[in-house]
Amino acid sequence: MFITVLDGFTLSPGDNPWEPFAAMGELRVHERTPADLIVARAADSEIVLTNKTPLGADTLAQLRKLRYVGVLATGYNVVDTAAARDQGIIISNVPEYGTDAVAQHTLALMLTLIHDPRRHDAAVRAGEWQRRGDFSFWLTPLVELAGKSLGLVGYGRIGRRVGLLGRSLGMQVIVHTPTRPPGGAFDDGAEWVELEKLFARSDIVSLHCPQTPENTGFVNRALLERMKTSAYLINTARGGLVNEVDLAEALNRGLLAGAAVDVVSHEPISASNPLLAAQKCLITPHMAWAAVEARRRLMRIAAENVRAFLDGRPQNVVNR
Repeated sequence: MFITVLDGFTLSPGDNPWEPFAAMGELRVHERTPADLIVARAADSEIVLTNKTPLGADTLAQLRKLRYVGVLATGYNVVDTAAARDQGIIISNVPEYGTDAVAQHTLALMLTLIHDPRRHDAAVRAGEWQRRGDFSFWLTPLVELAGKSLGLVGYGRIGRRVGLLGRSLGMQVIVHTPTRPPGGAFDDGAEWVELEKLFARSDIVSLHCPQTPENTGFVNRALLERMKTSAYLINTARGGLVNEVDLAEALNRGLLAGAAVDVVSHEPISASNPLLAAQKCLITPHMAWAAVEARRRLMRIAAENVRAFLDGRPQNVVNR
């Protein structure tokens, strides 16, 4: 049995061994696979693993031996799940592996936006402290988070963990989800609010929802204009949730104090992405998920998914 990994580099750039899969079949790991090589590399494989290499209906139709696709991520929109189901191909994902890592990165972005330690470190090394002559100085407004409002769009595992971190800093947590909980509050006391009110009330808005056709680009000019000029936007979910042209314009107009994104609409980021030239915009390269502990957890669960499929009891199936 052939097991083919189409794009294994980000999961294992050398510190996360593939041995669990090698024990289950003849394993072939490709660091990256361009679209025109997908069929050639996977044609004789019963099992294919992919992270971001797309498997559309036309591609799946050419993979006659394929019986299982393991998505090396939580999001599985890279695979046409309906077409796979029609061909009898099972698709599994890894629904939870990086909660702590993503929540930690979200907090890092939040604190960096407010304190900007790298900028101050650079100023000190450039002699600014000596030139000023005072025992203390700062280049940006410093904000105390205690008592501020943290607005979370989406309240799954990661959203709840970010909410917990926010409460530990003394923040008030407000949440918007598609379904309003009974009584208007969640079991941990977080308040549910309408989306427009969340953007208007929050001092920090953080996105933690999946991207769907219905919510693509929902963070647009109308919502951004509701934000406080002192508020910040953070996106560690999916880049397509944000209308990047509208966000860049809002930042350049000073409609909000800053933004930090770990994801963009097209990755890797294109040179024409308007956020690259936007004021007060911090961009990290889709790295929130990638702590080595999280990647090793992902590898283990993905291997367990394959083993469960081979044993006739597939788990974490997304296209039943």
